[in-house]
Amino acid sequence: MTDVALSFRPVDVAVSATGLPGLRGTPPARDVDELLAAVAAGYGQAVAEVTATWLASGRRSSPATRTAYARDVSWWLAWCAARGRHPTEAGPVDADQYAAATSATGLARSTVARRLAAVSSWYAYLVRARLVPSNPFQGMERPAPGRESATRGLSREELAAMLAHARDRESARTHALLWTLYATGARVGSLLAADVTALGVDTGHRVLDLIAKGGQRRRLVLPPPAAHAIDVYLAERGHPTTGPLFATRSGRRLDEPYVLRLIRRVARAAGVAHAEQLSPHSIRHTTATHALDAGAPLHAVQDLLGHADPRTTRRYDRARRSLGRSPAYRLAEVVTTALDQLEDR
Repeated sequence: MTDVALSFRPVDVAVSATGLPGLRGTPPARDVDELLAAVAAGYGQAVAEVTATWLASGRRSSPATRTAYARDVSWWLAWCAARGRHPTEAGPVDADQYAAATSATGLARSTVARRLAAVSSWYAYLVRARLVPSNPFQGMERPAPGRESATRGLSREELAAMLAHARDRESARTHALLWTLYATGARVGSLLAADVTALGVDTGHRVLDLIAKGGQRRRLVLPPPAAHAIDVYLAERGHPTTGPLFATRSGRRLDEPYVLRLIRRVARAAGVAHAEQLSPHSIRHTTATHALDAGAPLHAVQDLLGHADPRTTRRYDRARRSLGRSPAYRLAEVVTTALDQLEDR
């Protein structure tokens, strides 16, 4: 096996000295191209080529999935770079320290588990390609996802306030983007990867075709408000027939960090109290809970969200039920009544 460790150099990415603040927020590599460029510069073309093959194989066939894996791996490379550690030299202790540092940032257990799984998959491929001797993440105890979704959702009134503000005070693009995220329950990466040609009509329904996790194509219905918002937005762009569905003024595709900032900004302006805790996934979470509240069967919501396992959908249902049926409301009512009686004496 070639001794590639001698050719490795730390990837030139920004991360804090402690590693904690640098393990959340904008990822060191925002897409596949940035990751491959960093790997090629830091570790050589051979590793970059193998990494590119890994990203294009297996379950990583959709652009959104490849981007997610690239971002997750970039966090590990940034952590190694900040400590002057070469990935070929990293061992189980380094992997465990990285896992502990990632968990200490307060990220959801599912996010931590996903990042660790992505890096482990990358190492497994490098081992197959005989570029590293072993996978330091193999056999690691990863955090199990919580039984309930930790994502903060929106009430109907809060979502309506955001949509009304976007319609009246924001751009047509913002209004269309929020409506489409909510109406389809789509993952933001899949939606941002869609082109204008993904729009269409099927048996009288306005539809949007998206590439979901695993590279599968899904056809989602666009209800009239969402379809109208998209029509208004595309009319402002001169009815483009090609290119990204949601684009910048220069025609480039929007990215997820921008959408995160947009959602929080609109939420603040609309008076949502927990605006700074929202994310694009909050809209997807809201879609699920609103659909269940409206009486949609669990299997129908599972199909809408594209969950392979119904237990994933159940997490939204449990969160909805645990909040809406909490005895805390009844307890407060009992005590408030007693307080009112005291004041009336």
